[in-house]
Amino acid sequence: MAKSEHSLRVEAVILRHADWGEADRLLTLYSREQGKLRAIAKGVRKIQSRKAGHLEPFTRSKIMLARGHDLWIITQTDSIDLYSPIKEDLQLLGQASYVVELLDRFLYEEGENWQLYKLLTETLERLAAHQDSFVTLRYYEMRLLDLLGFRPLLFECASCGEEITAQDQYFSADLGGVLCPKCAFRGQSRRPVSVDALRFLRHIQRSSFKEALRSNPTTAVRQEMEALVNYYLTYLLERSLNSPEFLKQIHKQL
Repeated sequence: MAKSEHSLRVEAVILRHADWGEADRLLTLYSREQGKLRAIAKGVRKIQSRKAGHLEPFTRSKIMLARGHDLWIITQTDSIDLYSPIKEDLQLLGQASYVVELLDRFLYEEGENWQLYKLLTETLERLAAHQDSFVTLRYYEMRLLDLLGFRPLLFECASCGEEITAQDQYFSADLGGVLCPKCAFRGQSRRPVSVDALRFLRHIQRSSFKEALRSNPTTAVRQEMEALVNYYLTYLLERSLNSPEFLKQIHKQL
Protein backbone atom coordinates (compact mmCIF):
# COMPACT_ATOMS: atom_id res chain seq x y z
CA MET A 1 0.00 0.00 0.00
CA ALA A 2 1.23 3.44 -0.83
CA LYS A 3 2.29 5.93 1.80
CA SER A 4 -0.37 8.34 0.54
CA GLU A 5 -3.16 6.14 1.89
CA HIS A 6 -4.87 7.56 4.93
CA SER A 7 -5.32 4.29 6.85
CA LEU A 8 -3.83 0.82 7.10
CA ARG A 9 -4.97 -2.41 8.66
CA VAL A 10 -2.01 -4.64 9.49
CA GLU A 11 -1.03 -7.70 11.46
CA ALA A 12 2.20 -6.93 13.30
CA VAL A 13 4.61 -7.89 16.06
CA ILE A 14 5.64 -5.13 18.46
CA LEU A 15 9.44 -4.95 18.36
CA ARG A 16 10.01 -2.16 20.88
CA HIS A 17 8.52 1.00 22.32
CA ALA A 18 9.64 4.25 23.91
CA ASP A 19 7.80 6.88 25.91
CA TRP A 20 6.53 9.77 23.80
CA GLY A 21 5.18 12.93 25.36
CA GLU A 22 3.23 12.73 28.61
CA ALA A 23 1.06 9.68 27.99
CA ASP A 24 1.91 8.28 24.53
CA ARG A 25 4.35 5.71 23.22
CA LEU A 26 6.31 5.45 20.00
CA LEU A 27 6.19 1.86 18.78
CA THR A 28 8.32 0.06 16.24
CA LEU A 29 6.30 -2.69 14.54
CA TYR A 30 7.10 -5.40 12.05
CA SER A 31 4.00 -6.03 9.96
CA ARG A 32 3.08 -8.74 7.53
CA GLU A 33 1.68 -6.26 5.02
CA GLN A 34 4.11 -3.32 5.20
CA GLY A 35 7.26 -4.53 6.91
CA LYS A 36 8.79 -2.24 9.51
CA LEU A 37 6.66 0.69 10.67
CA ARG A 38 6.74 3.31 13.40
CA ALA A 39 3.51 4.44 15.00
CA ILE A 40 2.24 6.49 17.93
CA ALA A 41 -0.07 4.89 20.51
CA LYS A 42 -1.85 7.85 22.07
CA GLY A 43 -2.75 7.73 25.76
CA VAL A 44 -1.45 4.18 26.11
CA ARG A 45 0.50 4.98 29.29
CA LYS A 46 -2.65 6.03 31.11
CA ILE A 47 -3.89 3.50 33.68
CA GLN A 48 -7.32 3.27 32.03
CA SER A 49 -5.93 2.62 28.54
CA ARG A 50 -7.47 -0.43 26.88
CA LYS A 51 -4.78 -0.60 24.21
CA ALA A 52 -1.77 -1.06 26.48
CA GLY A 53 -1.99 -4.85 26.86
CA HIS A 54 -2.19 -5.33 23.09
CA LEU A 55 0.88 -3.20 22.38
CA GLU A 56 3.58 -4.67 24.60
CA PRO A 57 6.87 -5.86 23.02
CA PHE A 58 6.75 -9.42 21.64
CA THR A 59 2.98 -9.21 21.16
CA ARG A 60 1.36 -10.09 17.84
CA SER A 61 -1.68 -7.92 17.15
CA LYS A 62 -4.15 -6.73 14.54
CA ILE A 63 -3.72 -2.97 14.30
CA MET A 64 -5.59 -0.17 12.56
CA LEU A 65 -3.40 2.79 11.65
CA ALA A 66 -4.32 6.31 10.55
CA ARG A 67 -1.91 8.60 8.74
CA GLY A 68 -0.63 11.37 11.02
CA HIS A 69 1.48 14.37 10.07
CA ASP A 70 4.79 12.47 10.32
CA LEU A 71 3.91 9.08 11.79
CA TRP A 72 1.13 6.53 11.76
CA ILE A 73 -1.35 6.77 14.65
CA ILE A 74 -2.73 3.57 16.19
CA THR A 75 -6.52 3.85 16.34
CA GLN A 76 -7.54 0.24 17.10
CA THR A 77 -5.73 -2.89 18.21
CA ASP A 78 -6.54 -6.43 19.20
CA SER A 79 -3.92 -9.01 20.23
CA ILE A 80 -3.60 -12.32 18.39
CA ASP A 81 -0.86 -13.90 20.50
CA LEU A 82 0.69 -12.52 23.67
CA TYR A 83 3.47 -15.16 23.73
CA SER A 84 2.93 -15.14 27.51
CA PRO A 85 5.62 -17.74 28.40
CA ILE A 86 8.26 -15.40 26.97
CA LYS A 87 7.22 -12.58 29.28
CA GLU A 88 7.19 -14.87 32.33
CA ASP A 89 10.72 -16.26 31.89
CA LEU A 90 13.80 -14.01 32.04
CA GLN A 91 15.89 -16.25 29.81
CA LEU A 92 13.19 -16.47 27.16
CA LEU A 93 12.75 -12.72 27.41
CA GLY A 94 16.45 -12.23 26.67
CA GLN A 95 16.29 -14.62 23.72
CA ALA A 96 13.20 -12.91 22.28
CA SER A 97 14.95 -9.56 22.73
CA TYR A 98 17.80 -10.87 20.60
CA VAL A 99 15.38 -12.06 17.90
CA VAL A 100 13.62 -8.70 17.55
CA GLU A 101 16.79 -6.62 17.95
CA LEU A 102 18.47 -8.50 15.11
CA LEU A 103 15.52 -7.92 12.78
CA ASP A 104 15.19 -4.29 13.87
CA ARG A 105 18.90 -3.54 13.27
CA PHE A 106 18.92 -5.02 9.77
CA LEU A 107 15.77 -3.28 8.51
CA TYR A 108 15.39 0.45 7.98
CA GLU A 109 12.46 1.05 5.66
CA GLU A 110 8.91 -0.03 5.07
CA GLY A 111 8.54 -2.88 2.62
CA GLU A 112 6.50 -6.06 2.56
CA ASN A 113 8.34 -9.31 3.22
CA TRP A 114 5.90 -11.97 4.37
CA GLN A 115 8.68 -14.54 4.66
CA LEU A 116 10.49 -12.42 7.27
CA TYR A 117 7.23 -11.92 9.14
CA LYS A 118 6.56 -15.67 9.10
CA LEU A 119 10.10 -16.37 10.35
CA LEU A 120 9.67 -13.85 13.18
CA THR A 121 6.32 -15.21 14.39
CA GLU A 122 7.39 -18.84 14.09
CA THR A 123 10.55 -18.13 16.10
CA LEU A 124 8.59 -16.42 18.88
CA GLU A 125 6.15 -19.36 18.88
CA ARG A 126 9.04 -21.82 19.22
CA LEU A 127 10.55 -19.91 22.11
CA ALA A 128 7.17 -19.66 23.85
CA ALA A 129 6.71 -23.43 23.37
CA HIS A 130 10.09 -24.06 25.06
CA GLN A 131 11.56 -25.77 22.01
CA ASP A 132 15.36 -26.10 21.95
CA SER A 133 16.37 -22.45 22.21
CA PHE A 134 19.89 -22.98 20.85
CA VAL A 135 18.59 -24.56 17.64
CA THR A 136 15.72 -22.06 17.48
CA LEU A 137 18.10 -19.08 17.54
CA ARG A 138 20.71 -20.55 15.18
CA TYR A 139 17.95 -21.55 12.74
CA TYR A 140 16.50 -18.03 12.95
CA GLU A 141 19.91 -16.48 12.23
CA MET A 142 20.52 -18.69 9.21
CA ARG A 143 17.08 -18.11 7.69
CA LEU A 144 17.30 -14.37 8.37
CA LEU A 145 20.68 -14.16 6.61
CA ASP A 146 19.23 -16.10 3.67
CA LEU A 147 16.23 -13.80 3.33
CA LEU A 148 18.35 -10.64 3.59
CA GLY A 149 20.87 -11.79 0.98
CA PHE A 150 23.77 -12.51 3.35
CA ARG A 151 23.77 -16.32 3.23
CA PRO A 152 27.23 -17.44 4.40
CA LEU A 153 29.16 -19.78 2.09
CA LEU A 154 29.73 -22.96 4.08
CA PHE A 155 30.20 -25.61 1.41
CA GLU A 156 32.82 -24.02 -0.85
CA CYS A 157 35.73 -21.67 -0.26
CA ALA A 158 34.57 -18.05 -0.35
CA SER A 159 37.83 -17.11 -2.08
CA CYS A 160 38.72 -19.82 -4.61
CA GLY A 161 35.40 -21.68 -4.83
CA GLU A 162 36.85 -25.12 -4.12
CA GLU A 163 34.76 -27.58 -2.12
CA ILE A 164 35.39 -27.44 1.62
CA THR A 165 36.74 -30.74 2.99
CA ALA A 166 36.35 -32.31 6.43
CA GLN A 167 39.12 -30.49 8.27
CA ASP A 168 39.42 -27.42 10.45
CA GLN A 169 38.89 -24.31 8.31
CA TYR A 170 38.69 -20.53 8.63
CA PHE A 171 35.81 -18.08 8.29
CA SER A 172 36.04 -14.64 6.71
CA ALA A 173 33.31 -12.09 7.45
CA ASP A 174 34.76 -9.88 4.68
CA LEU A 175 34.17 -12.57 2.05
CA GLY A 176 31.05 -13.97 3.68
CA GLY A 177 32.07 -17.56 4.19
CA VAL A 178 34.56 -20.31 4.89
CA LEU A 179 38.11 -20.18 3.57
CA CYS A 180 40.10 -23.28 2.74
CA PRO A 181 43.58 -23.54 4.36
CA LYS A 182 45.21 -22.47 1.08
CA CYS A 183 43.30 -19.17 0.95
CA ALA A 184 43.14 -18.42 4.67
CA PHE A 185 46.51 -16.64 4.81
CA ARG A 186 46.27 -14.47 1.71
CA GLY A 187 45.59 -11.24 3.51
CA GLN A 188 41.91 -11.65 4.47
CA SER A 189 40.80 -11.22 8.07
CA ARG A 190 39.59 -14.58 9.30
CA ARG A 191 38.97 -16.69 12.37
CA PRO A 192 39.27 -20.48 12.77
CA VAL A 193 36.23 -22.76 12.63
CA SER A 194 36.37 -26.40 13.69
CA VAL A 195 35.08 -29.36 11.68
CA ASP A 196 32.26 -29.98 14.17
CA ALA A 197 31.08 -26.36 14.33
CA LEU A 198 31.05 -26.13 10.54
CA ARG A 199 29.24 -29.46 10.24
CA PHE A 200 26.39 -28.36 12.52
CA LEU A 201 26.14 -24.91 10.91
CA ARG A 202 25.83 -26.59 7.51
CA HIS A 203 23.16 -28.92 8.85
CA ILE A 204 21.08 -26.03 10.20
CA GLN A 205 21.54 -23.99 7.02
CA ARG A 206 20.21 -26.67 4.69
CA SER A 207 17.56 -28.27 6.94
CA SER A 208 13.96 -27.70 7.87
CA PHE A 209 13.44 -26.70 11.50
CA LYS A 210 12.27 -30.22 12.35
CA GLU A 211 15.47 -31.64 10.87
CA ALA A 212 17.60 -28.98 12.57
CA LEU A 213 16.22 -30.06 15.96
CA ARG A 214 18.21 -33.28 15.58
CA SER A 215 21.39 -31.25 16.09
CA ASN A 216 23.02 -31.99 19.42
CA PRO A 217 26.49 -30.38 19.46
CA THR A 218 28.58 -30.33 22.62
CA THR A 219 28.60 -27.25 24.84
CA ALA A 220 31.99 -26.19 23.46
CA VAL A 221 30.80 -26.52 19.85
CA ARG A 222 27.60 -24.59 20.66
CA GLN A 223 29.68 -21.75 22.07
CA GLU A 224 31.90 -21.75 18.99
CA MET A 225 28.93 -21.69 16.62
CA GLU A 226 27.28 -18.86 18.52
CA ALA A 227 30.50 -16.82 18.60
CA LEU A 228 31.14 -17.36 14.89
CA VAL A 229 27.66 -16.24 13.84
CA ASN A 230 27.87 -13.25 16.19
CA TYR A 231 31.20 -12.30 14.57
CA TYR A 232 29.58 -12.36 11.13
CA LEU A 233 26.48 -10.45 12.24
CA THR A 234 28.58 -7.79 13.97
CA TYR A 235 30.57 -7.32 10.77
CA LEU A 236 27.42 -6.97 8.66
CA LEU A 237 25.74 -4.54 11.07
CA GLU A 238 28.98 -2.62 11.74
CA ARG A 239 28.14 -2.57 15.43
CA SER A 240 27.56 -4.94 18.35
CA LEU A 241 24.12 -6.00 19.50
CA ASN A 242 22.90 -5.22 23.02
CA SER A 243 20.90 -8.37 23.73
CA PRO A 244 23.79 -10.93 23.69
CA GLU A 245 25.38 -9.16 26.66
CA PHE A 246 21.99 -9.16 28.41
CA LEU A 247 21.76 -12.91 27.81
CA LYS A 248 25.24 -13.45 29.24
CA GLN A 249 24.24 -11.64 32.42
CA ILE A 250 21.13 -13.81 32.72
CA HIS A 251 23.16 -17.01 32.27
CA LYS A 252 25.49 -15.94 35.10
CA GLN A 253 22.50 -15.72 37.43
CA LEU A 254 21.13 -19.19 36.55
